[in-house]
Amino acid sequence: MNPQSISLKTGDGIRLQYNQTGPRDGQQLLFITGWRQAASEWRKQVEYFSLAGFRVTTFDMRGHGDSDEPEFGYRISRFAADLNDVLTQLNLKNVTIIGHSMGCSVAWAWWDQYPDVHARKRVAKFVFVDQPAITARDPHWTDEQAAQLSAILTPGAIYDLAADMATQLAPLVRGMFTPSVSEGDFEWILSQNHKMSDAHSATLLIDHALKDWRDVLPRITVPTLVLAGEVSIFPPAGIEWVATQIPGAQHYTFTAAEKGSHFAFWENPERFNFVVKSFLTQ
Repeated sequence: MNPQSISLKTGDGIRLQYNQTGPRDGQQLLFITGWRQAASEWRKQVEYFSLAGFRVTTFDMRGHGDSDEPEFGYRISRFAADLNDVLTQLNLKNVTIIGHSMGCSVAWAWWDQYPDVHARKRVAKFVFVDQPAITARDPHWTDEQAAQLSAILTPGAIYDLAADMATQLAPLVRGMFTPSVSEGDFEWILSQNHKMSDAHSATLLIDHALKDWRDVLPRITVPTLVLAGEVSIFPPAGIEWVATQIPGAQHYTFTAAEKGSHFAFWENPERFNFVVKSFLTQ
């Protein structure tokens, strides 16, 4: 089952690279990466699920991976419109959207921006991987309020990170893994991050990190699985809180022994794939 790598054009003319693997009549899965990440980082899921009979689609968001990197559009609302172009142009139906980190925010924005029943009928289920409803801490919150939501950054820290991206990227990405990640794996992941410019990723980070999705979560009406990590950069409490806000949502937290980092899908693909497949086949 060799992946088919081709591209589509968004409504504003940007070329997005995408891949489809697995039998054409298989249950549809669409994976969305996080901030600065490339679709190739889902390769351990692509291989597993396509061999298990699923039809797997991945794509590089604008500015990411092998897609075009224009000088505009680095905001979550535009990324949600791009996602809608992917869903409609590929005519994905009865699809499970699996979003990691910022990919969850893109999916939440899509759900919010496209309430038409015909659009939403395309989605059968959601899997949200390790993204809090809000990343930026309100300066007026107590420590307990911020901890409940896993709001780990102050607005000032977000702008500081964006202003010093070249220096801070490597330690930031390393902190998304457990210490057991191999140097080869880390360097490869970092190389995928470097496919996006620091300037565009800084613009996107500010827009993404300052978003608040708490009012969207209760309006999600399809079966949902929320995944957290015990040793993630996002403390699990806020991710588990997300699950309490989505009607009927299930949740699972990968333990430290299960390498429950922000990249559990990379560090422990066997456990990650098992948990997701169990949800998909319920």
